[in-house]
Amino acid sequence: MSDQNVFAVPNVPTPSTPVKFNSKVCIGCNNCVETCPIDVFIPNPKKGEQPIILHPEECWYCGCCVDDCPCPGAIEFNWPLPLKPRWKNKETGKVGQAK
Repeated sequence: MSDQNVFAVPNVPTPSTPVKFNSKVCIGCNNCVETCPIDVFIPNPKKGEQPIILHPEECWYCGCCVDDCPCPGAIEFNWPLPLKPRWKNKETGKVGQAK
C-alpha cells in the first residue's frame, strides 16, 4: 500500500474549471467554501492554500464565491463558452467578449 495521504480526488470525467484561483492573492480563508450554495469546493488540507474544486460540473455560476471573497482578484470566473458575456459597442459596432 502507498504511504501517500489522499484527501480528495476531483471528479475526472469533466475537464471543466468553473473558477480560477490566483495563488499569489488567495489567502486560503475558505470564505468561498462556506458561501457556495452547492459545495463545489472543499477546504485545502494545507493551511493558507486555495480551496480544492471538487465538483466543478455542478457549479451554477451564481457568483457567490467571487462576490464574497475578501481578497479582490483571488478568484475569477472561467465562463464556459456558451455563457461568456458578450457586448457590442454602439459607436464602433465592435463586439467584445469576457476573457
